[in-house]
Amino acid sequence: MPSKKTPFDIVRPLAMQLSGTTESKAWGSPAFKVDGQWYVVVPTHKTAERGSLAFRVDFAQRAELLESAPDAYYVKEHYQNYPCVLVRMDRVSPDALKGLLKMAWLSAKKKRK
Repeated sequence: MPSKKTPFDIVRPLAMQLSGTTESKAWGSPAFKVDGQWYVVVPTHKTAERGSLAFRVDFAQRAELLESAPDAYYVKEHYQNYPCVLVRMDRVSPDALKGLLKMAWLSAKKKRK
């Protein structure tokens, strides 16, 4: 029986198309980074829902995402003060995922400057 792909496995081919992306670890968890800054990570805090990934976004972008699709995007108390949004991967469309990856990648690139 073939194993089911994890959300991180699903994102991998798209993330690796973004310039300078490396697969690494952040907080001991699988992550994609650019210029040494994470932009997608498997969340490690116990409040994150199974099947979610954390994407680096600024607070204004996060507010827009939460308002636009609260069934797909969420934040738990632990993550409130961090520039990221948690994503229920089974509720985000492939097109939205591509846009979100680019947004997170750009956010990490800005962080480096």
